[in-house]
Amino acid sequence: MSLGRIVAWVGLVIGVAILLLQFWLAISLRLGTGDNLLGALWYFFTFFTILTNGLVVLVYLSELTTMGWLSWWRQPTTRAMVWGSITVVGVFYHVLLAGLWSPTGWSLLANNVLHYVAPTLYVVWWLAFQPHGSLSFRDLPAMTIYPFAYLAWAMLRGAIIGEYPYPILEANTLGYGQVAINCLIMVVLFVAVFAVAVGLDKLLGRRVAPEI
Repeated sequence: MSLGRIVAWVGLVIGVAILLLQFWLAISLRLGTGDNLLGALWYFFTFFTILTNGLVVLVYLSELTTMGWLSWWRQPTTRAMVWGSITVVGVFYHVLLAGLWSPTGWSLLANNVLHYVAPTLYVVWWLAFQPHGSLSFRDLPAMTIYPFAYLAWAMLRGAIIGEYPYPILEANTLGYGQVAINCLIMVVLFVAVFAVAVGLDKLLGRRVAPEI
């Protein structure tokens, strides 16, 4: 088995396990505060961190299986989009969110894996074990669909129930003008990171993953 597939297996196992742990923690917390199951599920799937770690799991699964429905996750543009998105997850959390709370116990474990371990593992796996050289800067618009769709989803949910997943999106306290500026900054960040992914892909060329 190649080293790349071993890393993919490690990433898949870690990813599934930590998402299940965070699911249990989040749902238990919401039910404990009086929310119903539907509301708790709605809350869980409103976090970009959760959704993006789920995308990482799907990429690993597409690498390790031949299931046809995972074909989209084998495309270089998709994997680069996930690379850029999970990179933003780690950077955004470390710079803006890490100082806002102090998790302990299982929450600390889930937090560190979701924001640091899983992103680092995928970043390294994509750089070291994926073929490169097929991306173009023309792919950038397609890569930005995911963060645009997420922002639309998060803001729609927030407008309906008055609850937002991240402080920079809290239109009920910041106002829509400031949130619009925050979203514009995030879009610029995503485009920049996706551009870095394309640039790295071009730089690395079509390097074949080493076989061990």
